[in-house]
Amino acid sequence: MVTTIGERIRELRNGWLSQQELATAAGVSVELVRKLEQGQRHTASVANLQKIATALDVDITQLFAKPVRPPSSDPNSGVLAIRRVLTSVDDLVENVSDAVEPISLDEAERTVSYLWGARWAGRYELLPSLIPNALAQLRATYREANIGEKARAAHVLSRAYNLTGEALVIMGQRDASFLATREALATAKNSDDELLYLATHMSMADQMIGQGRYDDCINVALTAANRVRADNAASNAELSAYGLLTITAAMAAARKLDKGTVAELLAETQKVADRVGYEHKEHETTFGPTKVSMLAAGLFNALDELDSALRAARKIPRDAYLPPASRTAFMSSLALTYLRLGEDQKSIDALLSAEASAPDVVKYQTLPRQVTSELLTREKRKSTRLRELATRIGAARTS
Repeated sequence: MVTTIGERIRELRNGWLSQQELATAAGVSVELVRKLEQGQRHTASVANLQKIATALDVDITQLFAKPVRPPSSDPNSGVLAIRRVLTSVDDLVENVSDAVEPISLDEAERTVSYLWGARWAGRYELLPSLIPNALAQLRATYREANIGEKARAAHVLSRAYNLTGEALVIMGQRDASFLATREALATAKNSDDELLYLATHMSMADQMIGQGRYDDCINVALTAANRVRADNAASNAELSAYGLLTITAAMAAARKLDKGTVAELLAETQKVADRVGYEHKEHETTFGPTKVSMLAAGLFNALDELDSALRAARKIPRDAYLPPASRTAFMSSLALTYLRLGEDQKSIDALLSAEASAPDVVKYQTLPRQVTSELLTREKRKSTRLRELATRIGAARTS
C-alpha cells in the first residue's frame, strides 16, 4: 500500500518518466526526487511539490497518500506535527540532527501565498500535510535572514503563523491556534508593516470570540483600530484595516446581545466601507460594502433580528465574488436565518448552495450540520435532498 509522498511519486511516474526526466520537467534536482522516493526525505517545499505534481499532470493532493494509521501518529503531518513546529526549540540549540534548511524569500512568499490560496479555496485537506514542513522552513528562513532581509522574512513568517492559526481552528485545535496567532503577532512586530501588525490583532480578536471572551475581543479590536488612520487622507488599505477591526468588535458585541454597541460600530463600519467603495484586498482578506453586508447578516442573526439579517443579505450583489470558504459560511448563516423564520425549503436551498460552493468546507463547519440536523427533526414530509445532504456532511437528527 502506498503510504508516503515518495512512493506516490514513484507510482505516478513509473512507465512514463525516469527520475531524471521528472526532475527536468519539474525544474527540481534529481537528488530531491531520488531522496523522496527512497524515503530519505519525507516531504519538500510546497513550491517543489507543486512543480512535481504539475510535471506528473496531477493535482498536488494526489501526492499525499491516505495514511494507514490515525493522522495523530504520522510524524510528518497533522495536528501533532504542527504543534511540534509551533513549540520547537530549534532556535535555542546547536547541531540539530534533523534541521530544516532555509529557502529563498521569493520561494517563501510563493509558499505562503499558495497556502492562503488553499485556505480560501476551501482546500482544507491540503493544510495538515503542507503546514508543518512549510512552517519549519519559514522559521529557518527567518532565523538565517541577514539584517537587510529580516523585515521581509518576518512579514512572510507572520503570514504563515496567521494561516496556521486559522487552519488549527478549522481542525478544532483552539489552544494551538491561539499559540500560532500569538506568534503571528510577535513576528509581525518585526516586519516593518504596521498594518500587518494591526491586522493580526483582528485574528487575535477572533480568537477571543471563539473563547467566549467578548469584552477582551472588543478591547483588542478597538485598541488596534484606534491606531489606524481613518481620516480623509487615509488610504484604502488603512480604511480596510480600521473597518475590519471595528466590525470584529461588533461581532463580539452581538454575541453579548449589546444592540446599542452593535448599531454604533456597524454604522461606523458601513461608513468606512462606503468610502472604500469596492472590495479591497489586503493582508489575506477583503473589506468593502459586500463584506460588510455579509458580516452584518451574521450580526443580526446573533441578535435574532431575522428580518434585518435578510435585508443585509439581499444587499449582496448576485454576481459578487466571494472566496468559496466565505460564500459557504455566508450561505450557512442564511440557511440558519431561513430555519428560524420557518422557511425550511429556502433553508435547504441555502445549505445546498453552501455545499456547492466548497464541498470540503461544509464538512469542517459546525453550523451546516446543526441546521441540517434541526431540519431533519422537524421535517413533516421526507425530503430526499435533505437526507442526502445529511449523509454527505455527517448530520443526524437531533433528539
